[in-house]
Amino acid sequence: MHGFDERLSRRGLIVGLAALTASCAASARKPQVAMALAAPPPAPPPIAVTPAPLTVPALTVGPPLDPTYQIRRPLLHAALDALKRHRDRVPHEDRLYIVDFQRHSSKPRLFRLDLQTGEVVAFRTAHGRGSDPAHTGFAQTFSNTPNSNASSVGAYVTAGASAGSKHGPNVLLDGLEPTNSEARDRAIIVHAAAYCEPGYLATQGKLGRSYGCFSLCQADLVALRPEMDAGRLLFAGA
Repeated sequence: MHGFDERLSRRGLIVGLAALTASCAASARKPQVAMALAAPPPAPPPIAVTPAPLTVPALTVGPPLDPTYQIRRPLLHAALDALKRHRDRVPHEDRLYIVDFQRHSSKPRLFRLDLQTGEVVAFRTAHGRGSDPAHTGFAQTFSNTPNSNASSVGAYVTAGASAGSKHGPNVLLDGLEPTNSEARDRAIIVHAAAYCEPGYLATQGKLGRSYGCFSLCQADLVALRPEMDAGRLLFAGA
């Protein structure tokens, strides 16, 4: 009996050890199940952010300038900076005239910017033959030198309407910067010319060339001349 009891005791010990081993194994597996259940949910898709439209700081509080983006922004900023620099020579800040000589002459490139409403109206204007000797329609070089027949870049101030003799009704200009300081002596003005008329453009695919003046078609001069008047900025850039 004593041997039998001893065998039972050993058997119970073995069974107990087996049960304990199984329990430990089960316990070791539980964290894996828990970790699987606790896995983070998939990240939500990124939210698309639409960049805010570029705004141009106005000289005074008001509507955005050129909301239809007709004027190249670097050129617009340069013209606004010029208006601030030359305020002592430009008494009227209701309108600003900007010429983009990077554009082909067949394209509207003289912009009238209303600084009170922000609206822009575009017109065509010629450049000087000295700026485009091969008559490609693109102004390539600029000069302030008399008899160069080239266009000049920089800030001008309108100096009033004139009846003229050679070119007829026009608007006088004074150059405000070293790049166009000879404008009055060179007789650089805004005037009408036959080589800017729609018929010329239709047959040639480009405007003709001036001697450095900002030439327009007759209808555009009639629209612009009274409002340009004296004391407004015209800025030409390339």
